[in-house]
Amino acid sequence: MARAVGLSMSSPTREPTPYPYVNEVLHALLMNVQAILGERFGGLYLYGSLASGGFNPRRSDIDFMVMTEGRLPEATITKLEQMHTKLWASGGKWAGKLEGAYVPRELLRRVEPNGPEVPQINEGKFFLAPLGSDWVIQVHVLREYSAPVVGPSLRELIEPVSPEALRGAVVKVLDEWWAPMLANHHWLERSEYQAYAVLTMCRALYTLQEGKFVSKTEAAGWARGALDERWWRLIDWADGWPEEQSNRLEEVLELVRYTLGVSRAI
Repeated sequence: MARAVGLSMSSPTREPTPYPYVNEVLHALLMNVQAILGERFGGLYLYGSLASGGFNPRRSDIDFMVMTEGRLPEATITKLEQMHTKLWASGGKWAGKLEGAYVPRELLRRVEPNGPEVPQINEGKFFLAPLGSDWVIQVHVLREYSAPVVGPSLRELIEPVSPEALRGAVVKVLDEWWAPMLANHHWLERSEYQAYAVLTMCRALYTLQEGKFVSKTEAAGWARGALDERWWRLIDWADGWPEEQSNRLEEVLELVRYTLGVSRAI
């Protein structure tokens, strides 16, 4: 496990997840982030499948958010990038599964899509970018379902996100991210990403209809009953991945088209 030295740092009073290998990565992340941020550290939170109970060790990521006190100076951001690079270089599978962002407290109070740039980690890359349209959804998840590793509850800090705002965010994400894949589907050539796309479409359709947000597994269960029978086998395949890693590209593209059609009708 990576260790930060020279500072006295707090640790969680309990294991943050039921998965020892995930906890090892989270403890390493926490120790190093606290050492780098010092008084700028506001909390470390899990969201996504680890917070909702839908975590699947075969395919899930470790979704995290670090709340910072104010925006971070360039030197601090550089140290964070170096730290994540060392974690990835350690060769641990789960270090490469970390996906998240370092978000100032004031940006959590009321999400500002396409506002100031913040440090983010995705697909094994560290970069600076504004919080995108999907962060309306992520902030809702952080408020309603996040699990603090260290830090105060976010329910009083984050304003509630309305069903209309959730639907609007889903429409934007579909238009900005998924619609271009119909013409350039490089990302969708991998079986893993095809399964991810199917479950994401199920969740998007659920949110568009219900104005709520649920785990991918819950959305898949809902879709089996709410969608036409022609999609059921594809949903079963995606929900059971990686047992069968077949290529379902054309079927996946058709589901993306269908979901886009529903969103544009709304």
